[in-house]
Amino acid sequence: MLKTTGIDHVNILVRDLDETTDFYAGLLGFEVLEDMPDHNGRIIGNEWAKLAVYESDDFRHDRNRSGFTHVSFHIENFDDITTRCEELGVTVKYGGPVQWPRSRSIYVDDPDGYEVELSEVWGGGL
Repeated sequence: MLKTTGIDHVNILVRDLDETTDFYAGLLGFEVLEDMPDHNGRIIGNEWAKLAVYESDDFRHDRNRSGFTHVSFHIENFDDITTRCEELGVTVKYGGPVQWPRSRSIYVDDPDGYEVELSEVWGGGL
């Protein structure tokens, strides 16, 4: 059996590479780690979390058909999320923080409609 220590990255298709890069830079401080112009993509993120984003001319995200529901990021400064979202004009979903048994989460949508969970406790405390 292989030992998994975390999710390395998530790949997503997007409508606009720059808009998506700016969204994750503004909200999570993600930087461009690698530009892939031959693939119309980038790897963005930080030391602990990465997204591989690829611009697609025929992008069509449908949460109900893809099977993908959301990506979650652990946020150390959880209490700053609402203020940061207000500064960026990002709508917090579900009326604010969702209380789980061992953690809280705030949910937002990125520019392409992918749901992003911002979690207070790593792995929900499990």
